[in-house]
Amino acid sequence: MSELIPVSTTLLPAGLSSVSDAVARYVEVGLAGAANTRRAYAADLRTFEQYCRDHDLEHLPAAVPTVAQYVTHLADQPRKLATIRRHLSAIAKAHELAGYQTPTDSKQLAVVLEGITRVLGKRQKQAPAFSVDELKRAINGLDLTTPAGLRDRALLLLGFAGAFRRSELVALNVEHLELTPQALMIHLDKSKTNQFGEVEDKAVFYAPDDRYCPVRSVQAWLEVLGRPTGPLFVSLKRVPKQVAQPSPFRLSDISANKLVQQHLGAQYSAHSLRASFVTIAVEAGQSNKAIKNQTKQKTDAMIERYARLDDVKRFNAAKFLGL
Repeated sequence: MSELIPVSTTLLPAGLSSVSDAVARYVEVGLAGAANTRRAYAADLRTFEQYCRDHDLEHLPAAVPTVAQYVTHLADQPRKLATIRRHLSAIAKAHELAGYQTPTDSKQLAVVLEGITRVLGKRQKQAPAFSVDELKRAINGLDLTTPAGLRDRALLLLGFAGAFRRSELVALNVEHLELTPQALMIHLDKSKTNQFGEVEDKAVFYAPDDRYCPVRSVQAWLEVLGRPTGPLFVSLKRVPKQVAQPSPFRLSDISANKLVQQHLGAQYSAHSLRASFVTIAVEAGQSNKAIKNQTKQKTDAMIERYARLDDVKRFNAAKFLGL
């Protein structure tokens, strides 16, 4: 199955089967979603298709019992609830692209999924949040005389202060940045919650201490890059007996994740940069509106989901009863 999950004019949703190739191209983009989502869906669909072949079942269109049997198989492995839901979304997207009614909307399957949810538990494993002190200790451990140290400091501080998703952070280009007297402005063309290419702005502010200032850290890294365009965060070229220098190749999201774990600890991930921003902002009494201005989340519920406030000793109204 193609990774891009292509759609042709013969596989368009009902009512659009006779449109031109030009219209079909826009329909495909509208249905397929972001590149990262397409890759994940394509992998999930290959797994589903193989399962159906192994069990002599039809995968497209798939019957409700087929999908119920498949998610039961995933749950018994066991796979995470979030993973199972992603597989279902991939199956639904494949049916949508092919113009079939999706089996994932059935009430019978909803009952099966509810049972799986009860067994696996609703709480998903989430990337923990670090403290500002932990972040500063990580920065103190970097060798800022090397390109690697300057890059990693900029990545950690900008990722945290900008509340970036991992995919957004590695997708940044130098030309997305605008330095102003008040802040470093980052102009985002597209994000997970902004699929239509409307430019969204983030503001990252100066910090009193140069060592931990995200703006000055980015400036120091830009001096090493020495160019006005292209990927902001890149991999490094290693030459024997020489200090590694920036390559022209964009840093992958997997590499960004490894860098966070290398400097902050294996329990963290690149997603911890964003989760830590939300958690610390909530703890500091910032409004949901102020937090959403930076995270670009659309609802207050997402802030609740991202905030890691389950430490009953740190975050508990019982501390303020006045007894």
